[in-house]
Amino acid sequence: MSTPGETPNPYGPPQPPQPPQPPQQSPAQGPQASAPQGPPQSPPPGPYGQVPPQTQPPQHNPYAQPTMPSVPLGGGYGPMGAPGTPPGAAPPMGPGAGGGGKGWLWGLGGAVVASAVWTGVLFATGGFDGSEAKADLAGYRYTTNLCGSTDSQAFEDSGYEQKSDSSSNPQHSSSESPALDSMTCNIDFEPSGASSSDYSSVWLYTTASLHKKTDPGPEFEAQYRAYEDQKTSSYSYEVSPVRGLGDEAYVVRQESKSSTSNTGAYVILAVREGWMTYQSTWSEYVSSSSSASAKTPDEATEMLKKSAKATLTKMKE
Repeated sequence: MSTPGETPNPYGPPQPPQPPQPPQQSPAQGPQASAPQGPPQSPPPGPYGQVPPQTQPPQHNPYAQPTMPSVPLGGGYGPMGAPGTPPGAAPPMGPGAGGGGKGWLWGLGGAVVASAVWTGVLFATGGFDGSEAKADLAGYRYTTNLCGSTDSQAFEDSGYEQKSDSSSNPQHSSSESPALDSMTCNIDFEPSGASSSDYSSVWLYTTASLHKKTDPGPEFEAQYRAYEDQKTSSYSYEVSPVRGLGDEAYVVRQESKSSTSNTGAYVILAVREGWMTYQSTWSEYVSSSSSASAKTPDEATEMLKKSAKATLTKMKE
């Protein structure tokens, strides 16, 4: 049997519980002399003679996160526990735990906010009703044979006729789709009364397009103004607006720099009305030994303008 103040023998037989120590006087009662006390009495040993572990009072962690009510802070300066985690224990690192869990929650919240903003934009702009700009075709119709609508009277009045030695003259093609209808017509001309020894090449290329999904207006002028940048040592291009045709029209004329003789002309006339675009090109070359002479760019421009007015009218019929 051990005496008070002695350390229990962990290998000895179980000891009976020790009587409780008398309470010490509170400091509030004033200083009183008391008999010296011995070392603190150890708690009674366990049933196997082992001393239970001493319970340490929790320490306040100045860097710990605020915890929920009734949950103690993490002890000391060890790992900071998540709210509700026992003192000194690190939070679990399973899937969705720790900073990674907070990260995907923030990402999910951001995606929800972005989706809500985009939904508001769609409602404001009418994106949910499937509406889109309606094509303004200005009354023009698709035809499988544009040559049937192409007026050649202006060229015949100027001394030209279609070549008759080919069964493929004139040539036409067409294509119809939900987004774009395109039509072409190529006519091979020759000067009227030209002899077999005369060499000439005279072509009229005509194209028409019905744009059903995209408005060609914003890019139409720029498409032909780009010719002004195509300059060489032999020729350049001059682009001018034309009045009285469609909503807007332009003429592109090739100007030769190397030759003073009139051996050819190359002129483009472009017209836009609504979402319809039209282009006719006069390309002529006449040999210098030929008895005929080529039209000047100004003369070719006038022929194209007259033909375009009549052709565009027929395309609406």
